[in-house]
Amino acid sequence: MTEMLSYDFMQRALLAAVLVGITAPAVGIYLVQRRQALMGDGMGHIAMTGVGLGFIFQTSPVWMAVLVCVLGAVTMELVRSRGNQRGDIALAMLFYGGMACGKLLVSKSAQAGAGSLESYLWGSILTVSPGDLATIAALGAVVIAVTVGLRRQLFAICQDEDFARVTGLPVRTLNLLLAVMAAVTVTVAMRVVGLLLVSALMVVPVVAAQQLTRSFAATQAGAIALGVVVSLAGVAGSYQTDVPSGPAIVLLAIAVFAVFSLIAAPLARRRHRRTADAGPVVCDVQLPAPGTSDETDPGRRAGLAQ
Repeated sequence: MTEMLSYDFMQRALLAAVLVGITAPAVGIYLVQRRQALMGDGMGHIAMTGVGLGFIFQTSPVWMAVLVCVLGAVTMELVRSRGNQRGDIALAMLFYGGMACGKLLVSKSAQAGAGSLESYLWGSILTVSPGDLATIAALGAVVIAVTVGLRRQLFAICQDEDFARVTGLPVRTLNLLLAVMAAVTVTVAMRVVGLLLVSALMVVPVVAAQQLTRSFAATQAGAIALGVVVSLAGVAGSYQTDVPSGPAIVLLAIAVFAVFSLIAAPLARRRHRRTADAGPVVCDVQLPAPGTSDETDPGRRAGLAQ
């Protein structure tokens, strides 16, 4: 461990892993709530075009990927919000077109090489430069500020857009903001996890934390903690075994999910048995006034986000 920390590139890689481990689950929890777990995967395909443009114009592939991915995310959200029956076809063309265009651009660039694209697809601890680390830190801070600071509002639109709209929330703006944050997270994580696997780090820690938690806030905190642990362990393991960091991180996350699932099953049975033994529960909650419903009570609904 001491030897590993003596190298500057490993220090940068571990710092990047911490930032990615925080940002990916912080956004992913909202995608899981909306049943859009594969949205990050689609954005990874679109980001390929940005990487290719960065190579062609000899600029930072990370910033070009941010620009292209944000535009793609806005397009995806507009297609989704319209509810067009052919929306799935349009999104599929956008995803696969982005990947194909990225590959063609990279192949025609002067920077193209054996490992130039590979490091973006699967992640590489050797490619995190000081400039990349500064970019990841800046973008990660924005993502964390939005996803944590607007937790109640984002939770509301993920649970019930109609209810959120009735309460006066700017649903369209929040939906676009969430899509943009997901796009930024994909580009933040591509150096560490890789574009093809970033969606897994956005989703797997969340569903793993859900096995042992019972509230949104606890799930978000647990998912972020798991994201940091598996990211650090994956980067360290990839250094020791000389494998890409992305696959190592994702496999560790899946292993944690499997362990948590085994632990959660007997706990759930035990809770069910205790509930059955306790007998029927007498409700002493005051009924709502006529014409109202506790399901539409803003205070009650907001409490679910605690």
